[in-house]
Amino acid sequence: MKEYLTEVSEVLKQNQTSQNGLTSASAAERFAKFGPNKLKEGKKVSLAARFLKELADPMILILIAAAVISGVTAVYAGESFADVIIIMIVVLINAVLGVVQESKAEKAIAALQEITAATSKVIRDGHQITVKSEELVPGDIIVLEAGDAVPADARIIESASMKIEEAALTGESVPVNKAVSALSLGDEKDVPLGDRKNMAYMGSTVVYGRGQAVVTGTGMNTEMGKIADALSAAKDDETPLQKKLNQLSKVLSFLVIGICVFIFALDVFRSYPNITGQGMLDTFMVAVSLAVAAIPEGLAAVVTIVLSIGVTNMSKRNAVIRKLTAVETLGCTQVICSDKTGTLTQNKMTVVEHAGPDIDYLATAMALASDAELDENNDAVGEPTECALVNDAFKLGFHKTELKQKCPRIGEAPFDSGRKMMSTVHKTENGAIVQFTKGAPDEVLKRCTHVWANGEAVELDDETRKAILEKNKNMADRALRVLCGAMRSYDAPPESFEADTLEQNLCFLGLSGMIDPIRPEVKAAIDECKQAGIRPVMITGDHKDTAAAIAKELGILSPEGEAITGAQLNDMSDEELKQNIETFSVYARVQPEHKVRIVKAWKAEGKVTAMTGDGVNDAPSIKNADIGVGMGITGTDVTKNVADMVLADDNFATIVSAVEEGRRIYDNIRKAIQFLLASNLAEVLSIFFATILGFVVLKPVHLLWINLITDCFPALALGMEKSEGDIMRRSPRNAKDGIFAGGMGIDVVLQGVIVTILTLSAYFIGHFIEAGKWEIVNSADGMTMAFLTLSMVEIFHSFNMRSRRKSVFSLKNHNKFLWGAMILSFILTTAVIYVPFLSDAFGFEHISLLEYAIAMGLAVVIIPIIEFVKLVQRKAGKE
Repeated sequence: MKEYLTEVSEVLKQNQTSQNGLTSASAAERFAKFGPNKLKEGKKVSLAARFLKELADPMILILIAAAVISGVTAVYAGESFADVIIIMIVVLINAVLGVVQESKAEKAIAALQEITAATSKVIRDGHQITVKSEELVPGDIIVLEAGDAVPADARIIESASMKIEEAALTGESVPVNKAVSALSLGDEKDVPLGDRKNMAYMGSTVVYGRGQAVVTGTGMNTEMGKIADALSAAKDDETPLQKKLNQLSKVLSFLVIGICVFIFALDVFRSYPNITGQGMLDTFMVAVSLAVAAIPEGLAAVVTIVLSIGVTNMSKRNAVIRKLTAVETLGCTQVICSDKTGTLTQNKMTVVEHAGPDIDYLATAMALASDAELDENNDAVGEPTECALVNDAFKLGFHKTELKQKCPRIGEAPFDSGRKMMSTVHKTENGAIVQFTKGAPDEVLKRCTHVWANGEAVELDDETRKAILEKNKNMADRALRVLCGAMRSYDAPPESFEADTLEQNLCFLGLSGMIDPIRPEVKAAIDECKQAGIRPVMITGDHKDTAAAIAKELGILSPEGEAITGAQLNDMSDEELKQNIETFSVYARVQPEHKVRIVKAWKAEGKVTAMTGDGVNDAPSIKNADIGVGMGITGTDVTKNVADMVLADDNFATIVSAVEEGRRIYDNIRKAIQFLLASNLAEVLSIFFATILGFVVLKPVHLLWINLITDCFPALALGMEKSEGDIMRRSPRNAKDGIFAGGMGIDVVLQGVIVTILTLSAYFIGHFIEAGKWEIVNSADGMTMAFLTLSMVEIFHSFNMRSRRKSVFSLKNHNKFLWGAMILSFILTTAVIYVPFLSDAFGFEHISLLEYAIAMGLAVVIIPIIEFVKLVQRKAGKE
């Protein structure tokens, strides 16, 4: 059936529905028959493919090569396969962790999609309700308003100046005016998709007006379904941090290969011409040791898990992260451009003041010129401002439902951000036609020629006009949002309901002043922003005086700051705006295109900028911002889809909370990276110098154990570290800074060298206790003590890394995960040395209590040494 060629009555009949919608029972039956209204998902990657993907990492491939070499060596020399087994266990554990983490991320995304699932307004059982868009079925009557994404293919049955943007389907960016009448074919065989004026299609967006439509196709039976017969699984772009880590991984891989080749060549050259086959294998094993020592096996897993947990924490604090890049960018945010209504305020507008000769008539006009309705509890539902007007009329004794019955609407010119007003035309009980207009006072008053006084319209003179404007300013100065009401009478219905036709020769009725209370937590959040070096900026469509008053109360508008209007912005060039952008803290009476200019001006100044928005017209500015923030409650599907982050509570304080969490996550990832790289550098240097001097300090299996147990667990625990006390008193970090910025590279080298010295010291002391003399030879006691020292020094060093510059003893919070990692590592490391079958597998001696105490003592020394280094760095003024 080609619904666009069919009259509405026939379409409804064919779909066995009516303008009162389906019954709940009928909708349930159809859902069972047609299934969910969503496109077919792309093929999921198999478990085996994911596993192989994890094994394809360059450093993992080197480990596998090391295992193969170890296996060949074991076969040739008739030795134990312990090295091979443990290397493969580490490889498998890493791969399994990666697959598990990817599955966890998929579940998190699925849960996120459930939380932020698109919803639609639908009429069922004669009442308008909201359901998940995927629950729509053919025959449902959907209600469409500006900002809504069209959830299914539908035949339009009612249109009030509705325009729909269909670029996703037709490539035509100009919105299409929608109508109700059936189309005719003419000389064509069919009507092209872009010319079907009475249809709305899934994937398009309502940008103007409102209407209703009957669903004719859902899921894969839509035009969008035809185009996207099989959707590929969406892939997240790599974050800047992930890219840097991948680069680091490649560098480390080449470094590992280079070191291995160098050591192998050096050992062969040094032994030539007396080198034997066994000697060659021993040299291979040294190279393998270096490969194992240089690879931070847990790095990728640690970073991924920390990011994942951070995103989960943010969602618990009402910040739903849609793009992983947002986590890093949040920590760099320097400017937050925020909408006022609902974000800085409670979005509970209440009329508190009237100005006009007939308050009852004013309230009636305002309620009728609104789309908000009263629910069964007599609470208004709809747009907050209109809800306030409908609630105000109800308090004065005028029920919206009764008003509609007495004065049914016969036409309208919907609200438009350019005109800043809307008009509705009604037929009264006595048959007269009356129009009510509401909107911004300065705009409506321009179109007024009369004023309502003593029950009739009298000419509006300049003195009265001036008095009205003064009253408007007086109300606005007290942070009231002021709307103007006007009317116009007709002898017969107007020929056109276009705004230009209706909104002329109006009669002024009065002013309604309302206030949206400031959210109590926002003032503290603004203060926290300033302490953190973040500039809060208010952008609103409200009157300049209203915006300035609220901004001053919140501390956004300082004495030296300025408020500017959209009209003033129009008089500025982009270059002028860029030069003066630091001056303006409040933008009032702005239009959507102004927001894009503001964002671009801040970005041109090199500032990392966040932008909030809820309406469809906010999408361009949200997309242009470094961090686009959509509103979870009042936001349209369009803005949520382009946003990097969605606020579940539409609260400015949540943005600040997310910034803090973003800073914490990045801090902790850097701490974990520094810890892992310093530890691995120490292992490489220990093996390198031992090889140069001619003894074996540690075997590959020992290094694998250390990397798996005493590296990974503490690194993960560092990722759980709470925010440092001054994290929101620091200036935002530079987004261009690399991983090693702020002297981290120097710290890694310094700490690696210190751990190396402690490890080699433990080896020589162990050998001296065992042999009673100093000499450079292989020593079982020395190797065991070096293993114990290196294992535990890394554990103790992880406590140093709780803060890169502060003393660990000055930190007030306790990291229970780190203590747990220490206890676990301590038990396992001691067991490897003293449990017979384990010590035999690892080739350890059961060292004496004195040797054990000395090794542990050397490990603990890392804390006072690093404390002294931090003290020097603080005195030198670093970070």
